Amino acid sequence: MEATHCKVVVLISGTGSNLQALIDASMHSNFKISAVISNNPDAKGLAKAARDNITTAVVNHREFNEREEFDLALRNEIDSYKPDLVILAGFMRILGSNFVKHYLGRIVNIHPSLLPK
Repeated sequence: MEATHCKVVVLISGTGSNLQALIDASMHSNFKISAVISNNPDAKGLAKAARDNITTAVVNHREFNEREEFDLALRNEIDSYKPDLVILAGFMRILGSNFVKHYLGRIVNIHPSLLPK
């Protein structure tokens, strides 16, 4: 019997160092990265995902006048993959409360930096 994988969508903004750790972990874990989405079309992490045959998408925040418009477009893109979990892995945009509530109990934010002192 094949194990059921948790479907994960990863959001990134930059180089994808956290993404790479997730890709590596997914090789030996019970989750599958369904897609990597960035708000930055130049994010180097998109190439990392593509190298591993992971679907990528860009929802460029600069194309929206209002945060709510960006949040809705991002949410629609994420939902098209029907994820069990959304991981913000170095995602450098503040998301509105409606966005976060939509993924309540299914969203995790990880980031390598320390808060400013």
